[in-house]
Amino acid sequence: MSAVPKAAIIGGGVIGGGWAARFLLNGWDVVISDPDPEAERKIAEVLANARRSLPALSDVTVPKEGKLSFAASLEDAVRDADWIQESVPERLDIKHAVFATIQKHCRADALIGSSTSGFKPSELQQGASRPEQIFVAHPFNPVYLLPVIELVGVEATLLRAKDVLDDLGMKPLVVRKEIDAHIADRFLEAVWREALWLIRDGIATTREIDDVIRYGFGLRWAQMGLFETYRIAGGEAGMRHFIAQFGPCLSWPWTKLMDVPELTDELTDMIADQSDAQSGMHSIRELERIRDDNLVAMMRALKARNWGSGELLNIQDARNKPALPSDIAKPLTTLERVIPIDWMDYNGHMNESRYGQVFSDAGDVVMQMVGADQDYIASGLSYFTVANEIGYLSETHLGDVIHVRTQVLEACGKKLRLYHEMIRTSDGELLATCNQLLVHVSLETRRSCEPEGEVLAKITALGEAQAKLPSPASMRK
Repeated sequence: MSAVPKAAIIGGGVIGGGWAARFLLNGWDVVISDPDPEAERKIAEVLANARRSLPALSDVTVPKEGKLSFAASLEDAVRDADWIQESVPERLDIKHAVFATIQKHCRADALIGSSTSGFKPSELQQGASRPEQIFVAHPFNPVYLLPVIELVGVEATLLRAKDVLDDLGMKPLVVRKEIDAHIADRFLEAVWREALWLIRDGIATTREIDDVIRYGFGLRWAQMGLFETYRIAGGEAGMRHFIAQFGPCLSWPWTKLMDVPELTDELTDMIADQSDAQSGMHSIRELERIRDDNLVAMMRALKARNWGSGELLNIQDARNKPALPSDIAKPLTTLERVIPIDWMDYNGHMNESRYGQVFSDAGDVVMQMVGADQDYIASGLSYFTVANEIGYLSETHLGDVIHVRTQVLEACGKKLRLYHEMIRTSDGELLATCNQLLVHVSLETRRSCEPEGEVLAKITALGEAQAKLPSPASMRK
C-alpha cells in the first residue's frame, strides 16, 4: 500500500460521498469519478456534515485529512488506487461495464469493493478478468459514522479488505455464504414490507411506525442487537425460556411477510404525504445533521460504557492516541481534541462542566508521564485533585479544535500544582485557564502520602525542569 493510501470512489451519490468522507477523514487521499456535473457540490455538502460529526466521535487528535480530487475519467481515477469502491446504480449491466473498465486500468493488487445492497459477488464477478479481486463491501448510510460493513467474496481478498476497514475504525462483518441482499437488508426488507401493510390497512402512519422504533426497540437494538435483547427478555432462564415462551407466536398469523402489498399510486401517495407531514419542514441536509448529531450523542454515550459501537470507538482512539510529551524543559501539550455536540449547553457554547473534564484529562496525561498509571493505581497509590480554579475567558463552540498547554508550577513531596491553558488551535485564542492542585494519596488510607519509586524520581525531575520556565503570560495579567 502507498505511503499515503489512495481510494478511488466510483459514483459520488449519497453512499459514494459517505465512503469518500470515511477515507478522507482517516488520512487517505481520495479521487472521485462521477459524470454528474453537480458531483463536486454534492460531495462538498456531504463532507461538510462529515467534518462536523466524525471528528466529534474521537477524544484524541484525528488523522490529518487526506487530499480530495475529481478525476476526468474512470481510467484516471483507478490507475494508482489502493482501494476502489464502486457505488453506481443497482443495475448489473452497468456494474459489469464499470468493473471491466476498472480492471483494465487498475493495479492487479488493488481492492475493488462494491456497495451493492443486493447482488451476490458471483453475479458481480461474471466476465471479470480477475474475479477474485471484486467483492461486496456493503455499507450503511451515513458511511462516515455507521461502522458496520458487510463483506462477501473470496476469503484472501476479504482478509486484506478487513485490515483496511479495521484501520478506518469500521466493523467489517464477513458474511459466511453469499445470499441475495446479504444479512442486514433482508431484515430491513421484512420490516419494510410489514410497515407498508400497516399503512395500507390504516393501522398506523409513517410517524407512528417511526416512533415505535426510535422510542422503543430501536434504542435497544442500537446497543444490543436482536438476540441479546431477547435473551434479556427471557429473564434469568435466558434465551431458552424466551424461545419456549414466545416461539409458538411464529406460527400465528400476525404478519404478512410472505405477501407484499401492491404499491398502487394511492398507497404511494399516502406514504409520501404522511412522510412530508412528518418531516417535510426540514431540508435533507438539516435532517442529516439532526441524524448525525443524535448518532454522535448515542455512540459517545455507548463509548463511555465501552459497549457495542462505543467499544469500537475506544479502540480507534487508542490507535490514534498521540505519544506522551517527551521534552519536559518546555510547556507540555497535554491534550488535543474536537469539541463534540454532547458538550454543548442551551446557550450554544460548551457547558462549564466540560472545561473541568478537559483540564482533568490534561492532568491525567501528566500522571501518565510520571508513571502514575493504572499499574501504579492498582498498587494502592494515586493523585487526587483537591482544587481547581478555572477562568472562563472566551466562548468555546461545537467543532472547535482545541489543545491544552500545561506547566508544572510545583512538584514538591505530596503536592503537585499544574497550570493549564486551553487554546483554540485555529487562531490561538486563549479560551480558559485552570490552576489545578493535586495531592498524592494512599488509596488504602485515603490520606496524603509521599510518592514512591519511579514516580517520585520522575515527578521530581519534571518539577525541576519546569521550574526554570517563566510563569505563563496569562498568570501575569
